[in-house]
Amino acid sequence: MKKVLIITYYWPPAGGPGVQRWLKFVKYLPDFDITPIVYVPENPSYPIVDASFDSDIPKEVTIYKYPVKEPYRLAKLISGKHAKRISSGIIKAKNQSFIEKTMLWVRGNFFIPDARIHWVKPSVKFLSGIIEKEKIDTIITTGPPHSVHLIGYHLQKKGKFKWIADFRDPWTSIGYHKALKLSRKAKQKHKELERLVLTTADHLVVTSPTTKKEFQGISKMPIALITNGYDSEYIDDRTKTEEFTFSHIGSLLSERNPTVLWDVLAQLRKEHESFRQYFKLRLAGVVSEDVLKSINESGLENCTELLGYVSHKRALQLQQESQVLLLVEIDSPETKGILPGKLYEYMAAKRPILAIGPKNWDASKIITETNTGVTFDYTSKTDLKNVILNWFAAYQKGNLKTDSKGVEKYSRRALTKELSKLI
Repeated sequence: MKKVLIITYYWPPAGGPGVQRWLKFVKYLPDFDITPIVYVPENPSYPIVDASFDSDIPKEVTIYKYPVKEPYRLAKLISGKHAKRISSGIIKAKNQSFIEKTMLWVRGNFFIPDARIHWVKPSVKFLSGIIEKEKIDTIITTGPPHSVHLIGYHLQKKGKFKWIADFRDPWTSIGYHKALKLSRKAKQKHKELERLVLTTADHLVVTSPTTKKEFQGISKMPIALITNGYDSEYIDDRTKTEEFTFSHIGSLLSERNPTVLWDVLAQLRKEHESFRQYFKLRLAGVVSEDVLKSINESGLENCTELLGYVSHKRALQLQQESQVLLLVEIDSPETKGILPGKLYEYMAAKRPILAIGPKNWDASKIITETNTGVTFDYTSKTDLKNVILNWFAAYQKGNLKTDSKGVEKYSRRALTKELSKLI
């Protein structure tokens, strides 16, 4: 069997979508005659922890660890609230405090490409011996954090093996990049490092068509599109809520705020007594203060349930229980290539997806292709209202459902098969 070394920062007990991609690849790679060996930090500072992922780690997998210097630990001594929010990617668009502005500036200009840059040098030294000991054929780096790719770059210069760089998100074009208050020199350094990785890795892997197109403008290296997916073993058929429940699973950042939806829902509650009686908005995950303010100002506070962060297992149950699943992305051309990991689990849950995001969003194409829901931009008020009314009518008759097709190709095992071809 071929041996592949997977270098990742996010690994159980980390929570959130970042950990799931490679946890599932590691699970299924042995089915395709590939032995995964994993390298992770020994003492990471994860903003979200989910112990339920521990049970997904294959017992036979070899895991190597090495300590990482975590500046976020020092930041927590200054302001634990701001440090956790920034490390989670939740950055307030307005009314930032002096401490928050300072922390963002330091993060953006002193830690390039990110706060884990000091894990690179010791990891290269440590892994050089591991690669020889384990007789590694291929190494895979996955980011963000994109400093992980620099480990791959320096290792490649030392040995003869294939290097695959996996980008779960873009690098310099991702939405929060602008919020880091980068100097001209820092921006240039990011671009240089991005180009370095994109032009020296033997193979690039991306999760969206837009990111693939963007990288093709920078690199001539082969680029494979392997999206995130769902794990079929989690799918069951739980009883749906009696209420007309709209659920959003995951973080709602300040700019990920579909005010058009809140306004439409508020109108429907005023215009239709039955809608007011049965509608419920359920939010599981971190919700920013700006989003909560918009919801409350729309008059939806009394029908909104805030669950906070829930385990992945519970998140899957909530998806199954819901009548409609909400998928929301920031209204910006820079986010049209963002495909949230929950999209694929939403599709597998067989509940109608109501997606609101930028024009020409990659998610819209997948939702249309699989017939799993409807997508709107931030200006589609009338059409949005009509769809919700139609779904509510179907809900009242007891036949609100989806007639999905082609979802199977997004199963974790099918996607791992595609990855195995690159290895």
